[in-house]
Amino acid sequence: MAAHKPVEWVQAVVSRFDEQLPIKAGQQNTHTKVSTEHNKECLINISKYKFSLVISGLTNILKNVNNMRIFGEAAEKNLYLSQLIILDTLEKCLAGQPKDTMRLDETMLVKQLLPEICHFIHTYREGNQHAAELRNSASGVLFSLSCNNFNAVFSRISTRLQELTVCSEDNADVHDIELLQYISVDCIKLKRILQETVFKFKALKKVAQLAVINSLEKAFWNWVENYPDEFTKLYQTPQTDMADCAEKLFDLVDGFAESTKRKAAVWPLQIILLVLCPEIIQDIAKDVVEETKINKKLFLDNLRKALASHSGSRQLTESAAIACVKLCKASTYINWEDNSVIFLLVQSMVDDLKTLLFNPCKPFSRGNQNADVDLMIDCLVSCFRINPQNNPYLKICLAQNSPSTFHYVLVNSLQRIITNSEVDWWPKIDAVYCHSVELRSMFSETLQKAVQSCGSHPAIRMTPSLTFKEKMTSLKFKEKPTDLETRSYKFLLLSMVKLLHADPKLLLYNPRKQGPETQSSTAELITGLVQLVPQSNMPEIAQEAMEALLVLHQLESIDLWNPDAPIETFWEISSQMLFYICKKLTGHQMLSSTEILKWLREILICRNKFLLKNKQSDRSSCHFLFLYGVGCDVSGSGASQLSLDHEEMRCAPGATLRKGKGNSSMESTAGCSGTPICRQAQTKLEVALYMFLWSPDIEAVLVAMSCFRHLCEEADIRCGVDEVSVHNFLPNYNTFMEFASVSNMMSTGRAALQKRVMALLRRIEHPTAGNTEAWEDTHAKWEQATKLILNYPKTKMEDGQVTDSLHKTIVRRRMSHVSGGGSIDLSDTDSLQEWINMTGFLCALGGVCLQHRSNAGLATYSPPMGPINERKGSMISMISTEGNAETPVSKFIDRLLSLMVCNHEKVGLQIRTNIKDLVGLELSPALYPMLFNKLKNTISKFFDSQGQVLLTETNTQFVEQTIAIMKNLLDNHTEGSSEHLGQASIETMMLNLVRYVRVLGNLVHAIQIKTKLCQLVEVMMERRDDLSFCQEMKFRNKMVEYLTDWVMGTSNQATDEDVKCLTRDLDQASMEAVVSLLAGLPLQPEEGDGVELMEAKSQLFLKYFTLFMNLLNDCSEVEDESAQTGGRKRGMSRRLASLRHCTVLAMSNLLNANVDSGLMHSIGLGYHKDLQTRATFMEVLTKILQQGTEFDTLAETVLADRFERLVELVTMMGDQGELPIAMALANVVPCSQWDELARVLVTLFDSRHLLYQLLWNMFSKEVELADSMQTLFRGNSLASKIMTFCFKVYGATYLQKLLEPLLRTVITSSEWQHVSFEVDPTRLEHTESLEANQRSLLQMTEKFFHAIINSSSEFPPQLRSVCHCLYQATCHSLLNKATVKEKKENKKSVVSQRFPQNSIGAVGSAMFLRFINPAIVSPYEAGILDKKPPPRIERGLKLMSKILQSIANHVLFTKEEHMRPFNDFVKSNFDAARRFFLDIASDCPASDTVNHSLSFISDGNVLALHRLLWNNQEKIGQYLSSNRDHKAVGRRPFDKMATLLAYLGPPEHKPVADTHWSSLNLTSSKFEEFMTRHQVHEKEEFKALKTLNIFYQAGTSKAGNPVFYYIARRTIQIMDDFCYTNIEGFKKYI
Repeated sequence: MAAHKPVEWVQAVVSRFDEQLPIKAGQQNTHTKVSTEHNKECLINISKYKFSLVISGLTNILKNVNNMRIFGEAAEKNLYLSQLIILDTLEKCLAGQPKDTMRLDETMLVKQLLPEICHFIHTYREGNQHAAELRNSASGVLFSLSCNNFNAVFSRISTRLQELTVCSEDNADVHDIELLQYISVDCIKLKRILQETVFKFKALKKVAQLAVINSLEKAFWNWVENYPDEFTKLYQTPQTDMADCAEKLFDLVDGFAESTKRKAAVWPLQIILLVLCPEIIQDIAKDVVEETKINKKLFLDNLRKALASHSGSRQLTESAAIACVKLCKASTYINWEDNSVIFLLVQSMVDDLKTLLFNPCKPFSRGNQNADVDLMIDCLVSCFRINPQNNPYLKICLAQNSPSTFHYVLVNSLQRIITNSEVDWWPKIDAVYCHSVELRSMFSETLQKAVQSCGSHPAIRMTPSLTFKEKMTSLKFKEKPTDLETRSYKFLLLSMVKLLHADPKLLLYNPRKQGPETQSSTAELITGLVQLVPQSNMPEIAQEAMEALLVLHQLESIDLWNPDAPIETFWEISSQMLFYICKKLTGHQMLSSTEILKWLREILICRNKFLLKNKQSDRSSCHFLFLYGVGCDVSGSGASQLSLDHEEMRCAPGATLRKGKGNSSMESTAGCSGTPICRQAQTKLEVALYMFLWSPDIEAVLVAMSCFRHLCEEADIRCGVDEVSVHNFLPNYNTFMEFASVSNMMSTGRAALQKRVMALLRRIEHPTAGNTEAWEDTHAKWEQATKLILNYPKTKMEDGQVTDSLHKTIVRRRMSHVSGGGSIDLSDTDSLQEWINMTGFLCALGGVCLQHRSNAGLATYSPPMGPINERKGSMISMISTEGNAETPVSKFIDRLLSLMVCNHEKVGLQIRTNIKDLVGLELSPALYPMLFNKLKNTISKFFDSQGQVLLTETNTQFVEQTIAIMKNLLDNHTEGSSEHLGQASIETMMLNLVRYVRVLGNLVHAIQIKTKLCQLVEVMMERRDDLSFCQEMKFRNKMVEYLTDWVMGTSNQATDEDVKCLTRDLDQASMEAVVSLLAGLPLQPEEGDGVELMEAKSQLFLKYFTLFMNLLNDCSEVEDESAQTGGRKRGMSRRLASLRHCTVLAMSNLLNANVDSGLMHSIGLGYHKDLQTRATFMEVLTKILQQGTEFDTLAETVLADRFERLVELVTMMGDQGELPIAMALANVVPCSQWDELARVLVTLFDSRHLLYQLLWNMFSKEVELADSMQTLFRGNSLASKIMTFCFKVYGATYLQKLLEPLLRTVITSSEWQHVSFEVDPTRLEHTESLEANQRSLLQMTEKFFHAIINSSSEFPPQLRSVCHCLYQATCHSLLNKATVKEKKENKKSVVSQRFPQNSIGAVGSAMFLRFINPAIVSPYEAGILDKKPPPRIERGLKLMSKILQSIANHVLFTKEEHMRPFNDFVKSNFDAARRFFLDIASDCPASDTVNHSLSFISDGNVLALHRLLWNNQEKIGQYLSSNRDHKAVGRRPFDKMATLLAYLGPPEHKPVADTHWSSLNLTSSKFEEFMTRHQVHEKEEFKALKTLNIFYQAGTSKAGNPVFYYIARRTIQIMDDFCYTNIEGFKKYI
């Protein structure tokens, strides 16, 4: 369009610009501001090519806006903003006006635009807050207009001059003459103006003459200030024509000045006209002056007299002062070498001038303070430029007792000196640096007075400067300053902040000061500026303070903070500033918080630049350690302390910045010296950024997200020098970078942005002080906002009606980042949106805060395998007692649940809807377990003590909300949800939901709730692998029972077609849920009904199968009816087709999982007389064949096969060597059954050649939970019992062979017949000798000990495996417990150096304690001897066992005095014992070389395993769900186990002939012991008999012995005598 129709295109752009002006679009926000700026830039660029079209369009817009009638303050402000936008656009377009503008365009500008511009200049109203800005903006447009269109503008002025020559005095309109003050004037144009004025001056009326005199003066300064080079050349090369015009006008004006009043009016212009005549100034400086120039010399003499107050006229004195200042100012544009006479003239007047203007005792005043100040500024600046070295006037203005006006003049003069430096010879501001101390003191004083005068005390303590400490006074005991004084303090403060912005060094300069003192003064300065940022009653000052702080954070400025220690000082001061600002932001104590956040982003950028610079330039400096220390503490000597401790610590409220002794640090009411200020600042910054994420302002959210990038950049820089991970500084670095990347993307809207924010919040993994504090602060604000919402409106009329307007009862303040609290207006959408955002924020971030509360990671269910009173807390107990009930996160969840049924009349629906969506879709997965438990507990209260439903509208609403939330939660595959879904069981909650919904009836709403619940069940089964089921098969069976009751089929007698459709939808949803529930589900009848298991299963199958067949028949009948009718019922037919498909699937799943009990009921359908029934059966049969149904369940060996699979499942080993089912069983079985469990586990695992893996897992767990090596295997733990059982079963023969000869020798040998072994003096007989008894005991001990250590070659290989496993498990555990430092320093063997004896000592200690010593002390009970030894021998054996145990433990006797004499013997055998232990534990025999004596599994062990698993099924599920290995192992082992147990049924139901066996406690291990003791497994007869597989064991006899059954049908072609011979071979053992 721009190429083909340029005019239309330009007009379209102009129209869009017009439509987006505030006067038409309303109050501007960030988006409209950006759009307006974009349109403005577009028009400026277009004006370079289509100048006339753009200017014409803008002029018309300006006309229309100026003619609009407005009402109200807001409309007036929008009008003013619109005019400013238009004028600014016009100025920029005119400044870029093309040179080839046609004459027609110039005429158009004069006729159309110029009158509109003049309107703003002419209608200036004194005191109007907007008029001054509009006039300045209009003057800028006029200046740009006159640059290229001077003739057109000057023509208007010249025409007005001509008119003023003929008009009357009363009708004189001098407004156009005033345009001279604003137009662009160069040397040629100035001469033209002077010529025109000379030509017409005499004819002008008096008022016009005065207007010309005033305007010409300002036109001169326009020329000098815009074209200083032309003025300088005037004195290098005098221009005669310029001087002639000036001289003529001087004479005209001099003639005009007849009276004192007129003289006072014309003197400023006369001095300027004289300055334009360099040669005349030279001439009048001589003693003899030409007659034509006498009036000039006389003028100067009068000027001097008036300045010295000799004239007696105040008017002339003031005028002389003005003229003299003009002279001084003009002289600064002249080089001394070009004309020294003018400087002599200045010097002759300047002393009197300074005396007049800068007299503290008698301040100069003309009644116009602004004009006086401008005059004094001009004077001060000019005098500085003339002579910067000798400046006593500076000291006068710096003096504390000088008037505040002097301070204001000084500051603004310095500002002008810094910003205006067009002429080369003007001195620079560095000449004033020596006064930086006084300037800082002035700043501190002014700040204190300004803040106090506003009625608020500074939050940051200020300390006076050292120079003026004795002079400073406080206003605390004075009267409150007047409004005039308050304004003066504010103006002065604003000017000082601007001055700092212009040149920071002016206040940072600290010559000849020590580093700590320099740092102290810098801290005071920055502290003052920081205090100004949140000052809402001084917005302009606050904005300038931010700009100044930004300048102070530039690279060159930071180096001035403390050149001796720049990095340490930077960390201290900048961090204090960051902490204070962020604290104010989080407290919502700032009005323009979004703008402050933008500024804070720039500060972060500057900080990173400084860090990067120092990283590159000072890598080797020790000071650079501060870059990657989390905090720093600067002492007076500049020493630093590096801290890498990442445990966060919150700084207490009320923290202030403190300085003193050269040290800037944090001062807190509660104290936080333990945490460096830079770490506190980082924490507080994180808090601020987090809390801005829930702002309703999109821009604020995006800015906060972008700030995370700079936080990450700082961490990158700080960790870049050394090999320190960036996550040490920012644990959530990766998520922060994602936040930053999202901030650069264009958002589709507020809702989409918040959804993205919450998704990122859920990805935060590590709890820090920042995110925890942000969550808690947000939670506090959320609670306050929630109360305000629920209490709205606060008052109601007596008749029950709400009051007519909210703002009459509560203050209309947004609860936002702008206001920070107060009351809430629900008519303001931002207020409710902010509450919604906060809710989502708390939901998404709550998980990491919960993790912070639990201190470390996820709690796991891991009770140690020891006595109950020693067990540690578990996840089961934590869940059941809800140990987190008092945490803020728990309270928040409770509050959310209460809001699920919020019935607020205005926003109740919105709250319920948002809570449902946020909890279901945005909740952190880590909070799922807590949510599930709280939902379960809440819903359980909907039933009375008898289990009856408490049906109420609120309860029903809660149930419906719960169903929706659970469905959303399970449907939404949030990242990390799989890990947390299974940490709490939902079985009870789901069953209670169904129980409650069942009684709702068949109303429309009830049917809809039932349908939703069925859909939830289907989703639940889809996420089955992620969820936790403690009694899954029982639960699913119960759900099938409940949901099938809702299938109505043709029993639905509803007459309403809509209700019928809803009912069919319920049928469909119910059957879909049932299909998912029946997949792989063995039917499990209710226990205790007295019916045999298979019969009960068969009856249950028949019930469901009949229901499904009836439903299929119903579908067929209704389909036939629908085919005959038409219209609406055809839709019903489509529903029935889908229902029929689901029913067939349900029948297939039912039969697939229960072939053994269901095939007999279903097979007859294949021969049914009804063709459709037969077809249906064939369809079901086809589907179960496609699903791979295992018909092996119909075999005779199905029971044995299932038991075999159960054993395989228990002995299953994971990828990392873990034993999920076995270890879960070991952790949940009661200690009273540990003996039986130990026997069962050892027997089963040994049969699978996995005994070593079992021992490794058990021993590792035991060592891990042991407090010390001394307590290892000392308690009655399961691991100890397993070890004892292994020693008993595998070591019986070894002990018999080793100890029997020794014991018999001691008992029967003649030399030991009368020997006593008693060594306790208190128990000695009077005939016994202690020394002889000690020798005897030592002799016997030595004999036994050497026999033991020399028997390593006979040590059973199975026990070698046990000892080797114990040795390795101990080493592994101790290695894990070794310190990080030890692991780094010793790469070979940490344990061997740190624990030289412990690992192998554990083996010896356990072996003697659990194996050898019990057999020595009780040889008869161990089966080694046929009868008990005599008491004296028993006593000796007991004492010997103590000595042997001490050797094994590698400890000496200390407590028992009578045993101490044996310490030498004990100590001398430490090494021999250790060699023996190493010999039997170092190597592990290969599994296939070990004889597995227990490869024959007795039926008693399997039945015991079945009983243990069945009785502890629920606890095993809970353990696997909460265990730390759950994610690695998954739920598949438990699911398989639950399925097998469901098929097998409870232990009391066994399909065997003698059912009473099942009630026996089959814990006897006599058979296993018999087989082992006699080594039957090595006999050839046994091996041959075993290969025939003609025996099996089942049950025990009355004596408790195993009973074997002979299978005759397997002996085909085997001779009876062969069997007889083998059986006879066993008789000798029975």
